[in-house]
Amino acid sequence: MGTFIPLALKAKTKNKVVLGKALGNTPTVKALASRLSAQHQLPKAWVQQKIAAARLLPQVQQMVWPPISPTAKNWQAYRARFLQTQRIQAGVAFAQKYAEELNRAEASYGVPSAYVLGVLGVETFFGQHQGQFKVLDALATLSIAFPKEHPYASERQAFFESELGHHLQQLRGQPSLKKQLGSFAGASGWPQFMPSSIAKFAVDFDGNGRIDLSRSPVDAIGSVAHYFQAYGWQTGMPTHFEVKVNANEADLAALLAPDIVPSWSLAHLQDKGVEVMSASGYAQPLALVQLFNADDPPSYVAGTENFFVITRYNRSSYYALAVIDLGDAVVKALAE
Repeated sequence: MGTFIPLALKAKTKNKVVLGKALGNTPTVKALASRLSAQHQLPKAWVQQKIAAARLLPQVQQMVWPPISPTAKNWQAYRARFLQTQRIQAGVAFAQKYAEELNRAEASYGVPSAYVLGVLGVETFFGQHQGQFKVLDALATLSIAFPKEHPYASERQAFFESELGHHLQQLRGQPSLKKQLGSFAGASGWPQFMPSSIAKFAVDFDGNGRIDLSRSPVDAIGSVAHYFQAYGWQTGMPTHFEVKVNANEADLAALLAPDIVPSWSLAHLQDKGVEVMSASGYAQPLALVQLFNADDPPSYVAGTENFFVITRYNRSSYYALAVIDLGDAVVKALAE
């Protein structure tokens, strides 16, 4: 069994942040500033000054590593972390306060408010846990001092360098972001958007002339709905179906091979021993999704293309189903 430490949970570590030295005007910093200023049409001296003043974060360097003692994937335990009474109640209070904005987002983007609520609840407990690391420090650390021994060091460092460029571009236009806090990986705000996602998907949903995902829950509502729409959300399509799996070992392995990518027709799944519940007449591709439960038998669902859209936010079937279940639980509690 593999490890399963979701970003949303790692981002909420509450140890005191240890600040290392400023990165300074080293040749590496100067070269990075030169690249990013050219890519994002920013003044080179300004970029260099910002990166040089950023502080090294030793904790962030450690947090990019997999856990030393990996734990088995456990869907039921993972789900229980998010389906807590307190989190559901916080979702109900949020949904009541922002009912008009949630309805407007659903009308504008076609995404049910339940799944916007699910994302905000899973990511930050409805804004309560937005992260403790200064975004500029975190991204500069991972761009300059990503652990070279990490098996994916080259591609991960390139990713964080790109995100740093987007953050600097946003900081140039909105200087108030200089103290913005976020996760160890540089995600910020109510919905924990990375800077590139802010650039592509964030919207000024409260109409005040600026986008602020950290202090405007209304901007967060619109931005999450827009994110899903941009990735192909299909209004009216279910997210998944319950299933009963009676497939033989070889057929099951073949059905699971595409993972979360919808690849199979309803007829094909049924022919291979997967009974899809309440899906009569459904004509779009489905993915057979397996969720491990530690030493207990795994759970299965048939994920639709909308299920796959939710995994664009975090490439994990566990994450997607937690978002769905939490959102549905909040909506159900609202109706009671």
